[in-house]
Amino acid sequence: MTLTLYTNPMSRGRIARWALEEAGAEYDTVVIDYGPRAPEFLAVNPMGKVPTIVHDGVVVTECAAICAYLADVFPAAKLAPPVDARGAYYRWLFFAAGPLEQAVTSRSMGWDVGNDPQKQGMLGFGDFDRTIDALDTAVRAAGDGWLAADHFTAADLYVGAHLSWGTQFGTIPKRDSFVAFVERVQAREAAQRANALDDALMPAPAEG
Repeated sequence: MTLTLYTNPMSRGRIARWALEEAGAEYDTVVIDYGPRAPEFLAVNPMGKVPTIVHDGVVVTECAAICAYLADVFPAAKLAPPVDARGAYYRWLFFAAGPLEQAVTSRSMGWDVGNDPQKQGMLGFGDFDRTIDALDTAVRAAGDGWLAADHFTAADLYVGAHLSWGTQFGTIPKRDSFVAFVERVQAREAAQRANALDDALMPAPAEG
């Protein structure tokens, strides 16, 4: 088996790295620097985006897809519930990939359609507050547990990564439920290993 992660430590590649560590996968890492993409990488992912993984010749892009793929390829890690119990798993994994990311990005870019119901209906998320409230309800309902099963899954990883980033940089409000959830997911050994590996790849600060 060959498995390669194309990433940058200052990107969403940190999510894919965490998923790989949770899966217990053995993998190689190729760091893609910011700037013009080499033809060799564009041949793998014409979008030129990281993260990208290549598993035995199979190319997978997009963080949520990578998380779902690794959960299926490494079933021993139990990153997905049984197939007949994946409703909540798929719901929250792709809620974070769709409505949550769209809502946060739109707010950050200053795109606001106001209270116009027709325009809100054209959006996949409606409005920012509704999106955050929906996720808050789900996280609070999970209590000290997890979103999609009686154990940690890739949905918790992906939602947790968005909440970790968003609450850190102020793009998602620091609601008590979100802060507690972030603390739980970041306490996982695989999350800490992944962070250490990516932090070691960060460029050294310029001397001044």
